[in-house]
Amino acid sequence: MPLRFKIPIFDVKNLNFIVNGQKILSNISLEIFHSEYIAIIGPNGGGKTTLVRMLLGLEKPTNGSVKIFGKKIKNFKDWNKIGFVPQRAAQVDQNFPATALDIVKMGRISKRKLFSSESEEDIQAVNDAMIKMDILDLKEKMVGTLSGGQRQRVMIARALASQPEILILDEPNTGVDTVSQNRFYALLSKLNKEDKITIVFITHDIGVIADDIGRLFTINQKATICNNPKEALSCEDMSALYGISAHLVHNHKHEH
Repeated sequence: MPLRFKIPIFDVKNLNFIVNGQKILSNISLEIFHSEYIAIIGPNGGGKTTLVRMLLGLEKPTNGSVKIFGKKIKNFKDWNKIGFVPQRAAQVDQNFPATALDIVKMGRISKRKLFSSESEEDIQAVNDAMIKMDILDLKEKMVGTLSGGQRQRVMIARALASQPEILILDEPNTGVDTVSQNRFYALLSKLNKEDKITIVFITHDIGVIADDIGRLFTINQKATICNNPKEALSCEDMSALYGISAHLVHNHKHEH
């Protein structure tokens, strides 16, 4: 069925956000559909994180609307359907007193009733999330002793533990080495293609856009939607987006 006949997961219309007279977002309209793999790119300070906070109901727009699964955001209650990995999630204190398993279990809190004990379903969901992120062998390791790439996968597993339909990752590669990034992209692709999880990847770095991206949203106060990301990743377009003379060295590639 063509995307236009489906109810979008996110339906954003004419979104504006003004703070102290400064326009952070200007007339943003976009739709994100089930099973899509989308990148949102733009310069630091361009409004990407502000947009994400509005999608998650953490900020209210000056005007405009956000609907989630067809519901106005104020009426939406099924937040467990949305997995979120915030900026710098993989950066934790080396002395943080929790194992990788403890961290992933936190992702089940929203699924349990208050004061209820861990169920078999909880245990299975946590186990499945760790397997998908290839970290089951790390479950007893203290999270502070893990590498940046390993912590990154732990934090994504925490988001997956709630069994979401959409996974939003805000600048997830901060402090993560190139080898770990390659593995990370392969895992995201697998989640999208095999588990049909919608992926929304936010970054300021045009050099890490994966080949699997289906659509590209560029954000710098205003939004532009591109249905052919490879065409959009040109020096001219990126120069206009970032306000500088851009030189695109290469697109990110990984092996499946």
